[in-house]
Amino acid sequence: MSRFSAAILLLVIGFSGVCQENQNKGQLIAQDAKVIKAGGGYKFTEGPSVAPDGRVFFTDQPNDKIDVWSEKDNRITTFLQPCERSNGTYFNKKGELVACADLHNRLVIFDMKGKMKTIAENYNGQPLNAPNDLWIAPNGGIYFSDPFYARDYWEPGRKEVQDTRGVYYLNPEGKVIRVIDDYKQPNGLIGTPDGKTLYVSDINDRKIWKYDIQPDGTLTNKTFFAPEGSDGMTIDQQENVYLTNKVVSVFNSKGENIAKIEVPEQPSNVCFGGKKRNILFITARTSVYTLKMKVKGVN
Repeated sequence: MSRFSAAILLLVIGFSGVCQENQNKGQLIAQDAKVIKAGGGYKFTEGPSVAPDGRVFFTDQPNDKIDVWSEKDNRITTFLQPCERSNGTYFNKKGELVACADLHNRLVIFDMKGKMKTIAENYNGQPLNAPNDLWIAPNGGIYFSDPFYARDYWEPGRKEVQDTRGVYYLNPEGKVIRVIDDYKQPNGLIGTPDGKTLYVSDINDRKIWKYDIQPDGTLTNKTFFAPEGSDGMTIDQQENVYLTNKVVSVFNSKGENIAKIEVPEQPSNVCFGGKKRNILFITARTSVYTLKMKVKGVN
């Protein structure tokens, strides 16, 4: 094959790939929808989660606060400040906000009046590193990642006590068990709505892994899923998985990258919000963004 022919072939392959990606985007994103800035002026937005009424709660950890976006009037208000330096969040079935609060290395619950209670803060009698992200299974059990990122607001001399940067499961009875212990730096995670599959990011190793969830909460059948790390993750009703890295990357359940969503700032996390769960809500450094979708998130 001549160099000219090879160049033409590469152009055809590249064009075909772009066409396929655009087609996939058309199946995911509402017609003519664009990424819209919903709010700005933050230091580092993270941890979005959707409330039962469709509002999205998200964190600004450097400013130690949780804000709320409402689809109804496209307005953002503050829910709680301070908030124990909350990072990842997720709503439980009672409509309470569960948060990874790494001011004191613990998992907490906030009711809608802002009252807090601690539900996990150690493993094997030792403090957790700093819970980062979480997902609540249908049975109420909570999976959470526990990496180690040194914070400037910690007291001097705080050290990494746990012997590994793991992923844990807080079972419905209140016991914490370690379910992953072989990552460089665990971070984002999300499960399927049937409670059978868990996706977890090893962000420093730039890999996403997929697991089968057992009845006791343990994980089996570790399977490579995607060749990139992710800060936060979400899933839609078609079981497409949304990762946040340089862009929002969408992978189908087979691990195929079917779309990339460009955002003005590097995304950190993502969830589906709005009353119909058809608004993709993206946290991205100093701002938050929305995108109208054809697909919907899970409740």
